[in-house]
Amino acid sequence: MFQITLLFLYLGAAASFVMSRLPVYQERQKLLNGCAYVAGIAGLAMHFDILGALYAPDRIGALTLSAALSLLSLQLALIALLGGLNLRLRGMSAGLLTLAALLAIPMHQGITGDSSPPLTWQTRTHVLVSLFAYGLLTVGAIVAVYALVQERRLKSARISPLNNLFAPLETTEQMLYGITAAGFVGLALAVVSGFTFVDNLFAQHLVHKTVFSLSALAVFGVLLGGRFFLGWRGARAVYLYLGGFALLLLAYFGSRFILEVLLGRSWG
Repeated sequence: MFQITLLFLYLGAAASFVMSRLPVYQERQKLLNGCAYVAGIAGLAMHFDILGALYAPDRIGALTLSAALSLLSLQLALIALLGGLNLRLRGMSAGLLTLAALLAIPMHQGITGDSSPPLTWQTRTHVLVSLFAYGLLTVGAIVAVYALVQERRLKSARISPLNNLFAPLETTEQMLYGITAAGFVGLALAVVSGFTFVDNLFAQHLVHKTVFSLSALAVFGVLLGGRFFLGWRGARAVYLYLGGFALLLLAYFGSRFILEVLLGRSWG
């Protein structure tokens, strides 16, 4: 029942953001924005409450893909509401909230009565930092695709009412690089904590995860360096980001698939 309520709250917030960007609803913009934040914040409160149980200390070692997607859904909604503070980003916020609503649907599959052997606080920290970093960089990938669509629309000089839902490309890129910087720091902390806290790293079949994570970290580092020192922007920067994200997918979801489906094991 809760996932249905959450679905409607996030979709309601998304619809309000979209309507607030359309000229026909210009006079009701403040009211619509208020409705978006009331629904969005209510959804976040419910979402936090559910994830509090899902990510309890005795369950972290047995987290499923549904649990990871639930955390990603929360991050999407949170960034959407923060982005919505900028009038020009509310179209993007609507898209992020819609994705958050869809990812929240299977949340109940990650909530079971099973528990796992207690993990040390160091290992729990590594797991949570890793999941947070991966989720944040996934949001960045969505924003990167959004920026790519914007650039192509600009080059084709398409003019339609949908243009009101797109922020200036420079604004979108600033948001993307902000997420990249935060995600880079989170991923670096995840890698360091993995080497520091995870025992028998090689015995747990996590070598491929570590290699792909380090490769992704290097790509994101190059991207940030290119942005700040060489002024990189546009499609080249977006494709580089997506390349780093592809490595991250192999590190996390690819490893999950191999361990859970093929080997019948689990890791956090």
